Amino acid sequence: MTTTLSAELWPDVQPEAARRLMLAAVESFAERGYHATTTRDIAGAAGMSPAALYVHFPSKAALLFAISQSGHEQTLALVESVVERDGTPREKLRSIVEDFVAWHARRHTVARVVQYELQALPANEYAVVTDLRRRIENHVRDVIAAGVEDGSFTVGDLRTAARAVLSLGVDVARWYSDRVGKTPKALGREYADLVLRMLGATV
Repeated sequence: MTTTLSAELWPDVQPEAARRLMLAAVESFAERGYHATTTRDIAGAAGMSPAALYVHFPSKAALLFAISQSGHEQTLALVESVVERDGTPREKLRSIVEDFVAWHARRHTVARVVQYELQALPANEYAVVTDLRRRIENHVRDVIAAGVEDGSFTVGDLRTAARAVLSLGVDVARWYSDRVGKTPKALGREYADLVLRMLGATV
């Protein structure tokens, strides 16, 4: 199960041992917090010796960066895939919110680490992740701007609106669990309705 999940989360990461370490780090960071987690904790959760961890990652910070960068690249990719499709701004924003919210619900443990441990990243790595976040926000802002232009949305400040839309999706990772009783897909649809109403569009 661990092998299957780690491959699903990080299909491009090789070898499998590196993926196991990333999964163990996610679970450890989510349970204890980044600063309270040791490399020994992570290696033990992955069934490895502490020395084995350093074969794949030079530090705990490098592990956090790999997790955070991957999570942001995945969400950027899903936003870009919607932006590149044909459709009205209203249709595109609905799809972005549905996919973005569903990702944060489906991957809620990973997403909590990705979104809420940013300040623990070293400066250079933080800058890389910040750029990914800026690109995601700019895509959403551009879709909202197009909707304002065609009369679909009524928005004062575009950047504030984009940040509000994304913040709603990000916050799902904070409270969502498998006990909620609502699928990520269903939650995404509900959030899309809320966002469209928030921007003054008909649902």
